[in-house]
Amino acid sequence: MEKKKIIIAIDGYSSCGKSTLAKEIARKLNYLYLDSGAMYRAVTLYCLEHEINVHIPADVIDALPYIRIDFVVIDGINTTFLNEKNVEEKIRSLKVSQSVSEIARIPEVRNKMVEIQRSLGEEKGIVMDGRDITSVVFPDAELKIFVTADVEIRVQRRYDELISNGKNVGREEVAENLQHRDQIDTSRDHSPLIRVEDAFLLDNTYLNRKQQLEVALRYFDYIVSEK
Repeated sequence: MEKKKIIIAIDGYSSCGKSTLAKEIARKLNYLYLDSGAMYRAVTLYCLEHEINVHIPADVIDALPYIRIDFVVIDGINTTFLNEKNVEEKIRSLKVSQSVSEIARIPEVRNKMVEIQRSLGEEKGIVMDGRDITSVVFPDAELKIFVTADVEIRVQRRYDELISNGKNVGREEVAENLQHRDQIDTSRDHSPLIRVEDAFLLDNTYLNRKQQLEVALRYFDYIVSEK
């Protein structure tokens, strides 16, 4: 008997592996993966490419009607499209990372993204990660997970990722960027990053990807068995 499809919502700090986890859960369960972080990064990229000051909310809000974000699966990989152009690589740059939290803190931007995300989740059978998925986007999700890791581990993971992608960055620069993003994510007035009461805590500081997935799937089996 096929298990009932549910919504799996995952929140957590930057570079703690939540997106990797979400994608692997989706593949394992044959669920749709919705990359909320990519959506905010796409908005950020649009602003940077059109010389829109990310520190002036009114200018960013004015640009929203001209931004279209889609997800297309290419060779089994979830790929982000901005106004019909593949921007998956561009949105992962450090330049975008340095500005995305400024964009994500704008209530009108978040409201627009949440509207899109909820429409995509109406059929269930989805996995989504971000900063406010369990608290704002899908507060009624059947399975909620909050992912965290030691800050030094997170810095090293992000640094290794950028270096492996050919980016010329310093570890100190990466650490400063993460610290800045954490401060904004947890202190903004509109939908800050929090761990909701009914979210499972998954600390992956000492877990590899396989172990992390195994823990999450145990959470899934427990929730589904209780339904």
